Amino acid sequence: MTFKDILKNFNDETFKQYFNWLTISETLIVLVVALVMGLLICFIYTKFFRGVVYSRTFSITLIGMCVMTSMVTLAISSNIVISLGMVGALSIVRYRTAIKEPLDLLYLFWSITTGITVGAKMYVLSVIAAVIMILIILLFSRRSITGRVYIMVVHYVGDLAGDMIRKALGSAKYRIKSKTVRKDASEMAIEIFAKGDSMAFVEKIRAIDNVLDVTIIQYDGEYHG
Repeated sequence: MTFKDILKNFNDETFKQYFNWLTISETLIVLVVALVMGLLICFIYTKFFRGVVYSRTFSITLIGMCVMTSMVTLAISSNIVISLGMVGALSIVRYRTAIKEPLDLLYLFWSITTGITVGAKMYVLSVIAAVIMILIILLFSRRSITGRVYIMVVHYVGDLAGDMIRKALGSAKYRIKSKTVRKDASEMAIEIFAKGDSMAFVEKIRAIDNVLDVTIIQYDGEYHG
């Protein structure tokens, strides 16, 4: 007897006996919990975003990904026939969306795994994992916002002015990223780590003789040094 013959001999009662069909209330509970967890992930992403350009569509994707993944998990766990078809369908899909920020990949994977655990009705696991993730993000976020990183571009004339610029930085942590020497003037790009919002070093450098102009840009990256 082939698998096709077995399916033909199944009537509605036998099918319900072997496969646990989800009720409407159970389905709604799972999808609502997935929606709430997705909204939580979206809120954390928006609150602690430190990238260059905020993407509202990506935050909405986190919500939809959590709900859709829970729906797929529900379908797979409730019916073996659907699970085989779902595996075959998903195996031919290729996603090529570029992730600009490495931390965005963490939020995306968090949303997918939360959808899987909620779809499997492991609510406690998804909540505990969410609490741990929030604590990790909160801890490292607070450490990173104790100071700010700036890229300062200074145009000046003469080597003496270059030495005075480095002295004006004082105890601030800095690194010279590039230096361009021309006939009429020189250009120096400096990466500076300053605690808080203090930018007193800009006025000191601007007051130096032979300094033509100072351009300061806030950089959202990390300072290592």
